[in-house]
Amino acid sequence: MSQRHVPVMLQRCLDLLAPALQLPGAVVVDCTLGLGGHSEALLTRFPEARLVALDRDKEALRLSGERLAPYGDRATLVHAVYDELPEVLDRLGIARVQGVLFDLGVSSMQLDEADRGFAYAQDAPLDMRMDQTTGVSAAEVLNTYPPGELVRILRAYGEEKQAKRIVSAVVRERDKEPFTNSARLVELIRNALPQAAKRTGGNPAKRTFQALRIEVNGELSVLERAVPAAVKTLDVGGRIAVLSYHSLEDRLVKHVFAAGAATTAPAGLPVVPERYQPRLKLLTRGAELPTEEEVAENRRAAPARLRGAERIREDVE
Repeated sequence: MSQRHVPVMLQRCLDLLAPALQLPGAVVVDCTLGLGGHSEALLTRFPEARLVALDRDKEALRLSGERLAPYGDRATLVHAVYDELPEVLDRLGIARVQGVLFDLGVSSMQLDEADRGFAYAQDAPLDMRMDQTTGVSAAEVLNTYPPGELVRILRAYGEEKQAKRIVSAVVRERDKEPFTNSARLVELIRNALPQAAKRTGGNPAKRTFQALRIEVNGELSVLERAVPAAVKTLDVGGRIAVLSYHSLEDRLVKHVFAAGAATTAPAGLPVVPERYQPRLKLLTRGAELPTEEEVAENRRAAPARLRGAERIREDVE
């Protein structure tokens, strides 16, 4: 497991969080446990810290539980979606944390396990649920959503310019036979797109698969709740690091961090009262990118964008 899983921008994430995790008793939350690469590194680098790790995927929790077993009760693994962080901490009796890490998007395990249906490069059932015990599958979305809603999803979540053309083909084909497997969808997309659209941007199915995955798992709405909630759980001096893999995620994280780092005072005040002062300090100039060396070693790092922030002030009512 650890051989096939290479954590993205690992050293930089550790360095960003390090100043907040040096003291005994520090709590760090890995909101996206996956196969546990970042979590294992956090436990190793900060031997006095306690880890709380969340994942909605039960198989990821099982595999990571085996990997992190040597760390004993320093690691608490929880089956939860990351916007449930406040409730998880409340159940554990933890008022504040010193570090939070998000590694967004689909995990290496989900991409590598063919029967999960995340990867467009291999034929598999069109599932794409990160938690396979609940929710609708990608096949159900394709087969049952109205055409206008499918177009909206492909445009909004996949930034797919050919959404109407693809959806027209999907609706025509699903009337003949419902979609069940990824290979048929990939072939349909290839046939539906004009030649010019197929010559750029890698696999032509990439954007559609991304859009379906985000819809199936409610990723953006969950993230929209999760990042502000995570910031609220941070102690003063606590730090948060977020790895995004497409512009929609990164834009959302950027907005939350920028809002926290800005004064909210009305224009023209000679002195800015405490309640209007920024709550966050940005730790990265824009979004940091992986190095060329890392991308060469781990192609899945290529689209990564890392942003970090430090909590510098309590909320003042």
